[in-house]
Amino acid sequence: MNPLSPNALKVLTHPLDFVLCVLKGFRKNQIILLAGAIAYYALLSVVPFLILTVIALSHWVSQAELLDTLGRYLEWLVPSQSAALLLDLTNFLENGVAIGVVLLVTMLFFSSLAFSVLEKSMAVIFSHRGIIQKRHFLTSALLPYCLVFFLGAGLLVVTIVSISLEGMALMSVNLLEWRWSLSGLSRVLLYLLGLGTETIILSAVYYLVPIGRTAIHHALIGGFIMASIWEIIRHQLVWYFATMSRASVVYGSLTTAVVALFSMEIIATLLLLGAQVISEYERFGEKH
Repeated sequence: MNPLSPNALKVLTHPLDFVLCVLKGFRKNQIILLAGAIAYYALLSVVPFLILTVIALSHWVSQAELLDTLGRYLEWLVPSQSAALLLDLTNFLENGVAIGVVLLVTMLFFSSLAFSVLEKSMAVIFSHRGIIQKRHFLTSALLPYCLVFFLGAGLLVVTIVSISLEGMALMSVNLLEWRWSLSGLSRVLLYLLGLGTETIILSAVYYLVPIGRTAIHHALIGGFIMASIWEIIRHQLVWYFATMSRASVVYGSLTTAVVALFSMEIIATLLLLGAQVISEYERFGEKH
């Protein structure tokens, strides 16, 4: 019995045709333009989201621990600019009570716009499913806020696990006359925690956002592959901004915003590219 599905066999048999189909769909659906809109609205909502999330979660975890976790994993979102973004975040938190309502409205408004663009982008990419009916209005209205809640809860879990792993770095294992520090293992586990969280978020988007059923293993594979590709790109961006970039000279005080928008544009493009790959995989068997 062959463990591979018919579509998987056809992709392995015609890999070049599959890649060409993905690229044609990428160009036809104008993925870069759609990604730009998603990145723009996501950037406008990310800072209010971070501020309100830290304020809310500080009831369970110390604000210092939350900021430490954010400082580590913001580097995954905005390479080379996490320190500047964290500084702005800290400054905002000092006036959190006075601007809390404004932040809440801002986050809800722009996150709903970002999700609306994402939902419409997914509808275009997965149009082959032929699903005519739309989601109920309440479902479309509440889903972005459910995802925001999911992200906030994820930050709480990641912070708690990070605290435990950082504590592990101070420990060591004694065996006979040898002593091994667990700091190296702690760093590896912290990195895997970030990669795993990123994979889960991307997989959740692939599974929940498109109208129609996406196989959970397709969503997980797509999430892991896109997260891995972003990791490669992210390290290249860190090297580029640290050694060759002159963005600070060109953009001055706007450097953080420009680099953050550029990074989120790449992330949004990879997100939609992963959706395009899943879409082409679902119908590849029909073409060959």
